This record gives sequence, structure tokens and C-alpha cells, in this order.
Amino acid sequence: MLTRDPEGKREPKAYFSTDQGQSAGEMVEDFVKRWSLEVTYEESRAHLGVETQRQWSDVAIERSTPCLLGLYSLVVLSAHALHPDGQVPIQQAAWYPKTHATFSDVLATVRRHLWGGLTFQTSAAHPDLCLVPRSDLTRLMQAACY
Repeated sequence: MLTRDPEGKREPKAYFSTDQGQSAGEMVEDFVKRWSLEVTYEESRAHLGVETQRQWSDVAIERSTPCLLGLYSLVVLSAHALHPDGQVPIQQAAWYPKTHATFSDVLATVRRHLWGGLTFQTSAAHPDLCLVPRSDLTRLMQAACY
């Protein structure tokens, strides 16, 4: 199918389908439905570093990227619930100053929250007993989160 802009502002475009029984309107509808997916995948590559998945089966390929995007969404929503004001703590390095939180900062925030309750109890009779000093445990958690 060939489309042309009646006002001549856009270049003509050709649309193809393997379904020979599909009407021109259905072809355009399918293209419009697919556009949001294409943009999502392109932006996930550009901003999140998501690469083309390389699995052994078609089923695995079909579920990998949507699963990654779902997991990314859960992490971001969790961080937003922890910091509704949007002020996620930023990990700074002397050689790499940042003005805004990156996904690494968001992920570390969620990890700290999830792992914060771990106390490494050593005795059922004394649950508050922790052989690792709290300051050391906090530093270890900070290192593990990033």
C-alpha cells in the first residue's frame, strides 16, 4: 500500500503486509499499534542500555525485554514510594560529578531499603546480637548496593 500526503508536506510511504487479505485501513492500524512498542524499545536501548536479547527460543526472546522493562518499572515505582519528593540520594565520585540521580542511584536506594532489615542474627535466644558492628554492616550494605 502506498500513502501520500494530500498537502505534500510529507514524503510518500509504502506499507507492506504478509497477509494478502488485510485491508489498507487494517495495515495502517497495525502500524500505529506497533509504533508505541518501537519507541519504547528504542528508548530503552538509548537510556537504559537494554540490548537485543539473545536467547535460544522464540518464547524466551518474546519475554526477556518486557520482563526487564517490568522490573525496571517496579524498581522506579518502589524508589518513588520511598522518596515521593523525588530526592533520591546520589552516589558521587570525585571524578564523576552528577546533578541528577541515575538508575544506579535508584536501584541502590531500593536495595538499601530491601536489605536494610538484615541483621545477620547469630542466636535465636538473643536476636539483637550481631557480631558485625553496625557501622561496618552499614558500609558493607552501601558497597553491596552499588
